[in-house]
Parts: sequence; C-alpha cells; structure tokens
Amino acid sequence: MGMMSLMVALNYYVASDVDRNIVHDHAQVVPLTLFVAVLCLCFLIGHLFEGNRWINESIVAIIVGCIAGGILLLITKGKSSHILTFNEEVFFIYLLPPIIFNAGFQVKKKRFFHNFFTIMLFGVIGVFISASIITCGSWWLFPKLNFHDLTVRDYLALGTIFSSTDTVCTLQVLHQDDTPLLYSLVFGEGVVNDATSVVLFNAVQKIDVSKLDGRTLHVIGDFLYLFSTSTALGVIAGLITAYILKTLSFGRHSSVREISMMMIMAYLSYMLAELFELSGILTVFFCGISMSHYAWHNVTEISRITTRHVFATMSFIAETFIFLYVGMDALDIAKWKMTKLGFGNLIGIYGGLIFLILLGRAAFVFPLSALANYMNRRSEQTPSITFKHQIIIWWAGLMRGAVSIALAFKQFTYSGVTSDPINATMITNTIIVVLFTTLVFGCLTKPLVRYLLPHHATKVNTSHAEETTIPAEDMNLPLLSFEESAATNLSRAKESLSMLIESPVYTIHYYWRKFDDAYMRPIFGGPRANHLDC
Repeated sequence: MGMMSLMVALNYYVASDVDRNIVHDHAQVVPLTLFVAVLCLCFLIGHLFEGNRWINESIVAIIVGCIAGGILLLITKGKSSHILTFNEEVFFIYLLPPIIFNAGFQVKKKRFFHNFFTIMLFGVIGVFISASIITCGSWWLFPKLNFHDLTVRDYLALGTIFSSTDTVCTLQVLHQDDTPLLYSLVFGEGVVNDATSVVLFNAVQKIDVSKLDGRTLHVIGDFLYLFSTSTALGVIAGLITAYILKTLSFGRHSSVREISMMMIMAYLSYMLAELFELSGILTVFFCGISMSHYAWHNVTEISRITTRHVFATMSFIAETFIFLYVGMDALDIAKWKMTKLGFGNLIGIYGGLIFLILLGRAAFVFPLSALANYMNRRSEQTPSITFKHQIIIWWAGLMRGAVSIALAFKQFTYSGVTSDPINATMITNTIIVVLFTTLVFGCLTKPLVRYLLPHHATKVNTSHAEETTIPAEDMNLPLLSFEESAATNLSRAKESLSMLIESPVYTIHYYWRKFDDAYMRPIFGGPRANHLDC
C-alpha cells in the first residue's frame, strides 16, 4: 500500500513538473509571437512609407514600438510596456554581429580604403574628442541639476555611450553612385565609430580610477592592441574561409554549404574575438570585407546573389528589432517611477546631453576635415571635403541608436533590470536622447541633404575626382626589375617615394592592388583584372 502511494505521489509530481514546463514554454512563446507580429507590422508600415520625405525605417520602428508599448500599458493597467525583456548580452551576441558583418560585406572597398585616413580620423580620434567633451560636460552639469552619486567610471562610460553614432538615417538618403566620397566617409566613420566606442567602453570598465593618471598611456596601449589584433583576426578568418571555399569547391555539390560556411565562419570570428576579449565588432567587420574581396568570388553565381540578400536581410531584421524595442522601452513606467528628480531637472539633463552631443560632434568634424583636406591637398585622386559635406557629416553623427542603448543597459542595469534610482535615471536619459535624436534629427535628414546637395549637382562635383585612376599599363610595372638598369630602378623608387609623401593613402592602396593581383588573389580567389572592387 505504501509503495502504491509512493508511485502515485511520484506520478503526481512528474505530471506537475510536465504541466509547469508546458505552461512555462507557453508563457515564453506568447510574447515572442506577439513581438514577431509587431515586427511584421513594422515592415508593412515601412513599405507604405517608402520614399517619404520625413520618415525612414528606424523612425517607423520606434513609432510602432511606442504605440505597441502604449497598448500594452492599457492592457496591463500600467504595469508593463514590454513584450520581451531587453538583455544586452543577447544584443551583443545575436543582433549586433549580422549588422556589422553586412556593413563590411556590402562596403565599396575601393572608396573605403581611398578615404581610410579620413575615416580613421573621424572614427577613432573623433570618438576620443567627443567622449572627452561629453564626460567633462556632464561631470560639470549634472551636480548643478541636483543629480549626484555617479562614479568616475560612470562619467567615463557616459562619454563612450553617447559618442556612439547611428548613421542609418543619413545613409538611407545618400547614394553611393551620386555622392561616393560623402557616402564612404559617413558609412566608414559609422562602422569604425561603433567599434571604437565599444573598445573604449570595455577599456573604461578595466580602468582603476584610483590610478587614473598613471594608467592613461596603458589604456591607449590596450586600445591599440585590441584594435590591431581584432582587425588581424577578422582578416585571417576571411582568408581561411576563402581558401577553404576555393580548394574544396563546395558549390559542385551544394550552394547551401557555401552560404552556410560563410555565415558560420563570420560568426565564429566574432565569438573568437569575444572569447579572447577582443573587439568582436572590428573582427566581424574586417571578416566581412575579406570575404567579399576573396571568398565571394569562389562561390557559384547563385550563392553570390543569395549571400548579398541573406546578409542584408539579417541585418535589416536585427536593426528593426532593436529600434522596435527602444520604442517600447520608452514607456517603461517602472524606470520612470524610480527617478527622483523633478521635471525641470530632467529636462535640463536631456537638453544638456543633446547640447554636449552637438558640441562634441562639431569639435572634431570641422577641425579634422580641415586636417584631412590639408593632408590630401596635393592629391588629385582624393577630392577635398567641402563645407556642405562637413555639415552633412556632422549631422549624420548626431543620431544615437542601438549601440548606445546596449552600452547603457550594460553599464546601468543587470540583464535589463535595475532597482537603483540613479541607474534608472541614466537608462531613461539614454532612451530619451535616442528617441529625440532619431525622431527629430532623423526626420530632418532628408530635407537637409536635399537642400545642401541637389541631385543634379552631386554627380558633377564628384565624378571627375572619383574616376581619376592610374593607367592600366602602370599597374603592370614591377616595383623593381632585374632586367632594367640600376638607374631606372632608382628613378622608379624615387617616384614611388614622391607619391608616398604627396599622397600616402592612395600610394599604399596603389601598391597593395599590385601585390593583391600578383600574390593574394591567385591563392585566395578573385578576378585579377578587376580593380574597381578592390
């Protein structure tokens, strides 16, 4: 009888556990289903507003998120505006890699590397300047608005959080063929800016604030180490993928394996970078560049078309997902109730942060543009950055987006949850800044670009400079030749040195193309005669 009772009890507990698991799984499926349904609604509304002068995909996603959050607040009687709980680890592991990889895979490499010096000035030096201004400005402003208790590390992190830009709104207006220089600078700076912000944010987390003065050079050294090793890892991963695809010829049997190999190797490079505490963003970006330069030429024609669409689709879904959540999180009543500051002080903080973003952006765009123009003054191949271009570059970096949100959640919450009023205030500050800059500045982007750069003028102004190339026969000349006299070789060396001094970036790119055609492409793949894609 006792055995029977024990068996009945065990069956009851097992059945109860099964029921609980079913209920738990169902509870997870319901919000995910709702979120996917709202995501589909974003795509539909975005399509209906295609070509609209004021609205783009990011703005649509935020507005739909706000509306969905408002409906959820009514249904839950003010308890929650979320369908899903934000997790910054999910963002960095699943959502960010396809966005950055697609950016590297789709980039126009010739224009990117022609303007590499200027892009690095904006994307690296500019982040340091902007972060310094935002950190110092908020350190001076917040106590005056009765907002205390932030640590030194919080202020330093704040500078990196609001130095991360989102150039999607501007890139949706610009066209690579009409404004190649401007598009290359805005696009390149946006990617390098995100990578630099994340690397600098991670460096800030390791800073010993008690020894801040003595650690400055060490932090810069760590930054340069992370930057170089992350880039090298991405390039190596791309080259390995290209060599495997060329040697094994996956496409003879299945194009699915080719595409899968490229996707998995790209993701593996990102995860390896995170495993070794490097910058996954830089790694996967340069992995994308390497794959598009070599591996893409080793797959079948069907796979080439498919990869471009698949990677772009994954990136588009991830971006929409993030902005949709930002719109919902803006109505998180719990975080707003935790904030102890008055309405006037909060408005002062929001306005102060936006002003510091404007100031920090202007503090490096215009001086560094002048420096870039000075460095390229003797180069006919690299056009100067006009004042109208500088205004658009400054404006393009005013929007804040997904990376700022993720870094703020990583600094001030634990898996998206916080019970500290100070941290809750910083999260709401970040959300308001992202919403304001995306909605207001984003809506004004199209009119501003069309006013500054009329369509008929952009092609005329940039076409001559971008089409100036070295004659094809010059590309076949060796650096040194044993069949020619020493005087001829010496003369060529002097000409090369003169080119390097007058136009270093263009000269390095020129000799890299010769090396690429002679050694890299025969090993890793790619048409040797194609110089336009390099």
